[in-house]
Amino acid sequence: MSAVSSTPTGTTTPATSPTTGSATHAGDAATTNATTAATSGTGGRQRRLHGSPAFVLALSSVVALMVGASAPSPFYPVLQAQLGFSAGTMTTIFGVYAVTLLATLLVTGSLSDHVGRRPVLAGGFVVLAVSMVGFWHADGVATLMASRAVQGVAAGLLMSTMSAAVVDLEPASRPGLAATLNSVTPLFGLAAGALVAGAVLDATPHALPIVFATLTVAYLALAAGVLALPETSPRHEGWRRSLRPQVGIPAAARPAFRRSAPALFAGWATGGLYLSLGAPIVGQLLGGRSHVEQGAVVTVLTGVGALSSYLGRRRSPRQITLYGTTMLAVGTLLTLVALHAESLVAFLLAAMVAGSGFGTSFLGIMRSITPTVGPEQRGELFSSVFVVSYLAFGLPAVAAGFAAPHFGLETTATVYGLAVVVLSAAAALARAFTTRD
Repeated sequence: MSAVSSTPTGTTTPATSPTTGSATHAGDAATTNATTAATSGTGGRQRRLHGSPAFVLALSSVVALMVGASAPSPFYPVLQAQLGFSAGTMTTIFGVYAVTLLATLLVTGSLSDHVGRRPVLAGGFVVLAVSMVGFWHADGVATLMASRAVQGVAAGLLMSTMSAAVVDLEPASRPGLAATLNSVTPLFGLAAGALVAGAVLDATPHALPIVFATLTVAYLALAAGVLALPETSPRHEGWRRSLRPQVGIPAAARPAFRRSAPALFAGWATGGLYLSLGAPIVGQLLGGRSHVEQGAVVTVLTGVGALSSYLGRRRSPRQITLYGTTMLAVGTLLTLVALHAESLVAFLLAAMVAGSGFGTSFLGIMRSITPTVGPEQRGELFSSVFVVSYLAFGLPAVAAGFAAPHFGLETTATVYGLAVVVLSAAAALARAFTTRD
């Protein structure tokens, strides 16, 4: 095998192999950051970002994606009233996003490992901008479903690729920073999207075009901006084979992935509970009338999750995950107590406890698995992480959406919450009896 490999842009970078620790990973990052310019497709020279600016742009892309993921949520009750669709239809709209996201992850999750990060990122943000135009001009259920489906495709293209790019571009002087921020920034984006969209809805009757036109422009700008990143995954053969639907976990990552899977499933099942039923619970059962109040549960859960992840970054992956899964169980149980006490304040306080578990359990998982593979397998690994995450997030939430009209919102939330408590407690016990990180 040659000592160097040709990049899609004409530069050469040293061939890499899977890494198993932060020292080798730091070397990878240093090599990546050294690649600061490349020849453009037209034969000219295109200026590339490098070092901290490239890393910040990659992180900003993660935040922007997740802002768009949560921004539509406060609009659904408004659109439901305007367009006259049922709660079951709203659940179907949510389900379409989860299904198309999962399908895209299964097909294209490792594509950027073969064709490069830049083309997948640029294409994904263009598709995401198209979905925002659909929300902006939504005039019926069909338009909403199509927009949500296209958004799911874009998210499936982007999620694993962006997570891999963040690790690729991690500063060599800060090993481990990417794993921390890969858990913090998605939660921060979810919190910001729900909060800002709810505030705009309360402030103006023109919220729909303001929010989604802004996101459309932002995503088109990012589609152009990511082309300035250095290419960290040189093109190589096998991209057609990579499009076969699969969940591929690199061999070096399998032990850590097996240890992390119960916590991963429990954490995102908790997220699904709050993101799918939180706003209806606040609005219908706890007396929250404003859009900010109804979106507050998502903002609190994910905002506290992001803060807790950052504060817990110096703990070992095992300690973080054990704390996180325990808080998931405790916080969800307190949420059910607050629900039956009909206290909005107690409900939000319980969401803070669950949020600390949501964020830290995901941080522990990312810290465990990220150092196990090199750049050429990161897209594949993160794709598998998000497939499990969105199965845990989407399937129970869709089932709850269909159950609520038949059994009542309170009963559905109680059953869902108890299932989450059991899952989280089991994940905590499993981690307690595992000594390895």
